[in-house]
Amino acid sequence: MERVAFGVLGPVTAERRGVAVALKGPRHRAVLARLLVARRRVVPVGLLVDDLWEEPTAGAVGAVRTFVGDLRRALEPDRPPRAPARLLVTEGPGYALRAAPDTVDARRFETAVGEAAALPPERAAERLGAALALWRGPAYADFADADFTRAERARLTELRLTAVERLAAARLGAGRAAEAVPDLEAHLTEHPWREEARRLLALALYRTGRQPDALAVLRRGRGELAGRLGLDPGPELRRLEDDILTRHPRLDTPSGPAATAARLWERTAEAYDRAVATGARARLESTVGLIRTLAVTGGSGLRAAQETRLAAVTAAEEYGDPELTARIIGAYDVPAIWPRADDPGESARLVAAAERTLAALPPGPAEDPVRCRLLATIALETRGVRSARGPRAAVEAEALARRLDDPALLAFALNGVFMQSCDGAGLADRRDRIGVELVGLGARTGLVTSEVLGHLIRLQARSARGDFAVADAHASAADRLAARHELNLVGVFTGWYRALRVAVGGSARRAEAAYRRAAAGLEGAGMPGVERGLLPLALSCLRLGRGVEPEVDLGEDWGPYRPWAEALAGGGAEGLPEPAPGLMYEALCCVQVAAAGRVGDRRALREAQGRLRPAAGQLAGAGSGMVTLGPVDGWLAETR
Repeated sequence: MERVAFGVLGPVTAERRGVAVALKGPRHRAVLARLLVARRRVVPVGLLVDDLWEEPTAGAVGAVRTFVGDLRRALEPDRPPRAPARLLVTEGPGYALRAAPDTVDARRFETAVGEAAALPPERAAERLGAALALWRGPAYADFADADFTRAERARLTELRLTAVERLAAARLGAGRAAEAVPDLEAHLTEHPWREEARRLLALALYRTGRQPDALAVLRRGRGELAGRLGLDPGPELRRLEDDILTRHPRLDTPSGPAATAARLWERTAEAYDRAVATGARARLESTVGLIRTLAVTGGSGLRAAQETRLAAVTAAEEYGDPELTARIIGAYDVPAIWPRADDPGESARLVAAAERTLAALPPGPAEDPVRCRLLATIALETRGVRSARGPRAAVEAEALARRLDDPALLAFALNGVFMQSCDGAGLADRRDRIGVELVGLGARTGLVTSEVLGHLIRLQARSARGDFAVADAHASAADRLAARHELNLVGVFTGWYRALRVAVGGSARRAEAAYRRAAAGLEGAGMPGVERGLLPLALSCLRLGRGVEPEVDLGEDWGPYRPWAEALAGGGAEGLPEPAPGLMYEALCCVQVAAAGRVGDRRALREAQGRLRPAAGQLAGAGSGMVTLGPVDGWLAETR
């Protein structure tokens, strides 16, 4: 079968061997666009109807099938009659477009941006320039008003803006400041609130000998922020202004491409080999700074950070210096909101390294700061694991941090305490108190990521209490901070929260569509610990909460929730384990109640209700900030 190339970075297109495929009318294009938005996932026919018509007609389903048939003939013209389609396929309740990722311009763009993060400046600039050249106009330009493209257009647009800024940073790193200025000026004119663009433009102007212009850019930004938003510039812009005024040497152009490449390249995926080969302990420690920065970008950046982190720890241990190893392990203080590891094996290896390092540290108060970080790391990396070690490490880390009176240490330790506060039902109030402290601590001390973490924790905790006015405010606060500081992963969690809000107050159809949009936003975010099994579980919770039997497809990836899926599919509740510690604990207890009630298994029903009882008076599962099955009290009253 000849490959078809699809374009969404502009009007929606399909090409074969460089020749446009005739897609017929606007509805045909809309079907294709909707399937491309789904990124190889199945789109149910009912959802296609809802997305294509404001007021569906009686013949809408038949029309969709006609459009699909026409598209199949256009996309696979050589397919023999009655042969199954291989590209636009029928699957379950709907259709999926099985386009290879490298045949869709948006997927190629995302891959290129992710790969550029691990390249030296010259190669990164080349890669990013080629990626940005894929854009022919706004994403899904011919469906700019369609609800079904809104989230994907926003995501791709944000990624493009980030790529523009990363291209400028790469040019600066390669000593090509003058080349970066024109694009940055145009970019900042269109997006005046992007502080990273303003920072890069000021730095580029300074490096081309235009110190007054660089200061003018920063001061103009200060005036616009104060006059229109009542805000002050962020700390990076304030520091840059001071450095420009004093002509600080750190603003100077790098001494050459080789030196720049060494600084950046050695901090990424080759950190282990290069650091060990050169014996450069300072380089090894600097690795963690870039790893931390990569982690908060999400997607391939997060995956690269996770892989490089373990390699750096392994390299540090080979030096036989426990204090160095402790600094390497403890420096990765990236806030975590979901109490399930993305890679449990990797987490176990990190915990083992932290335990070995703790045991080898010399006694005495001088080592208490790194000891605190090691304990907090153990608390974080044992999330989702039922053992005494994680909670004990969290308590010890918090006590040390409070005694040391170090805000950054306390924020790190509190994240560990949060992760160890998900081992049963009814713990939302405890987590809420942690969120309150993190919001205040972050706001007072400029620890932005900790402040955002606090808002997300409070969003979850207030949802459990059904206090959605407060939860909404925290979602908005988290989004504002994320937009200002380019914390890309925050929108994944606030997007799922907004789907939860639809599930609480909207129709089942609207809620399902919202959950599918949220799942699309999670795909490619680099968080399999969150993603695996979440969508089918959310849709099952939606139905169970409304008293409707869920449609369980065991062919889907249920991830860690598969035992409960099998119970719902008719296997009964006998033998179901206690849910692992996590924010889905209450939801899975409710699933067990439903499965046990269906087959009359009173023992399993009472067992699940006993676990669920501490959450009486709350909304079941809503403490996840993602799903709910309605009031816990209703599940406690279940007697079937």
